[in-house]
Amino acid sequence: MLSNKIETSSNAGELLLTKLGQSPLIFDGAMGSQLQSRGLVPGELPEAYNLTHPDTVIDIHREYLASGSSCILTNTFGSNRYRVEESPYSLKEIITAAISNGRSAIDLEVARCRADGIPKDCFLFLDIGPIGQLIEPMGTLSFEDAYEIFKEQVVCAGEQVDAILIETISDLYEMKAAVLAAKENSDLPVFATMTFEANGKTLTGTSPAAMVAFLEGIGVDALGVNCSLGPKEIAPILEEILAIARIPVLVQPNAGLPTYSGNKTTYNVTVDEFASFIQTFIRAGVSAVGGCCGTTPEYIKSASLLIAGETVKTRFNPARTRITSGSQCVTLGDRVVVCGERLNPTGKKKLKEALLHQRYEEVLHEAIRQEQAGADVLDVNVGLPGINEADVMVKVIRIIQEIILLPLQIDSSSPDVLEKACRIYNGKPLINSVNGKKEVME
Repeated sequence: MLSNKIETSSNAGELLLTKLGQSPLIFDGAMGSQLQSRGLVPGELPEAYNLTHPDTVIDIHREYLASGSSCILTNTFGSNRYRVEESPYSLKEIITAAISNGRSAIDLEVARCRADGIPKDCFLFLDIGPIGQLIEPMGTLSFEDAYEIFKEQVVCAGEQVDAILIETISDLYEMKAAVLAAKENSDLPVFATMTFEANGKTLTGTSPAAMVAFLEGIGVDALGVNCSLGPKEIAPILEEILAIARIPVLVQPNAGLPTYSGNKTTYNVTVDEFASFIQTFIRAGVSAVGGCCGTTPEYIKSASLLIAGETVKTRFNPARTRITSGSQCVTLGDRVVVCGERLNPTGKKKLKEALLHQRYEEVLHEAIRQEQAGADVLDVNVGLPGINEADVMVKVIRIIQEIILLPLQIDSSSPDVLEKACRIYNGKPLINSVNGKKEVME
């Protein structure tokens, strides 16, 4: 039996990934509504309860664990520098207390199960939600600042948790900042879920295919969808994800759609209906399940009882080459893919002059013309003597992706230019001007 003490979290992460491919992992349900039912008032910081009412947070964790959850999320959904700046507590204090509460609940649950002769492995996830501010160009927050905000949370947690869940993200660019911060500042497993609207896209327009291609490309351990919708509305989105994803899929629906009456919010999916959907999702190939807004320990218990004995269905999706922008996905191999090559100064005097004199609006106009002409992908090359290619490439990509929805092909023979450009690119780009020699690929 694996101990769930802090010092064994790296081993717990390995065990988590092993179990992920065997039996379904069961996550917990809503935290915020549970806190509200125990006294949290509107405007009060839910994460402050980690310090002011630790027993309450521990009790909620314990109820979910006793209901069948094996994975619980720290009460840190909104724990970032912006959301806690008016709190009397520091970010470090809040996250440390949240982890301590989660660990206490797990230790109590493991002890209870041992006493009953039933071994149980439990896993604690650092819960990371959206920052609450839009990233440029939709907002004023820079990509680099978003990265630093997420990095602070990851560093505060350190290796005291077993894994990281980045959830309820609606902007692929914000997701990229969060995943990079998690993977570059810890060795923990990283799960990532986005939230979709009823039209099948996120608030910023990301399609399920674009999300899958990007998250698989950046190397998360599991991906999926949570929040916004009930299980019925999530089903078609989940079907798209399962049709192409090659890594484990996580789904955490709401308890249906909310209804507001008499200052009270209720949801239209019953406990039994929720459980039935969860069973259907597992049989379709989902590897991990849980609940989001409106779900309670009763929802998790009903679902866990219904899927007891189920195994993770093996999915056989072929490996495909896909590239994305922040919203669109292009799959190579199904048809002829047209790549617009006119953003390359070679043999183009006007483009050379525009780049040398930093008239980037002319570059953008050419990009728009190619998009309107039917290009599927746009090549971007700014290699010219007398300019800082890396800086110019970054500027041009930032400007283009403010307006253009197409995936980009980043074109340079310089590894430094490629790395800097790929880092700030919103999506998964195509790379040009490299060959397949081992030393070049490295």
